[in-house]
Amino acid sequence: MNDSKNPLSPHLQIYRWNISSLISISHRVTGIINVIGLIIICLWIGLLFVGESSYELIDVFFQSYFGKLFIIGFVWSYSFHLLSGIRHFILDLGYGYEIKTANASGIIVIVSSLLLTVLLWLIGRGLI
Repeated sequence: MNDSKNPLSPHLQIYRWNISSLISISHRVTGIINVIGLIIICLWIGLLFVGESSYELIDVFFQSYFGKLFIIGFVWSYSFHLLSGIRHFILDLGYGYEIKTANASGIIVIVSSLLLTVLLWLIGRGLI
């Protein structure tokens, strides 16, 4: 037991967030979101085999604002996780640890995931 009056973890009070920590934590969170999304998609596919009424219920959901938001969010989550995973792989190879490079690659992942989501949305809508 520590009888000292000093805080055990003073670094937590002075810690500054940076882009690399944000990307790393977001990579983990999007991994969890992707698993949940895939479970929902598997349930959706399973309901398609139940009958026409189930299909109509699912169709109403995906035509709703929340359903479209779910699809766009899932596509962004997958895109971000994929690009962030590539970034982590490059870091594992020993490249990109300089602060300037790490920050730039983090911003590239964020912007690219948004652009990829828009591109996939346009393709899905038949606009490209």
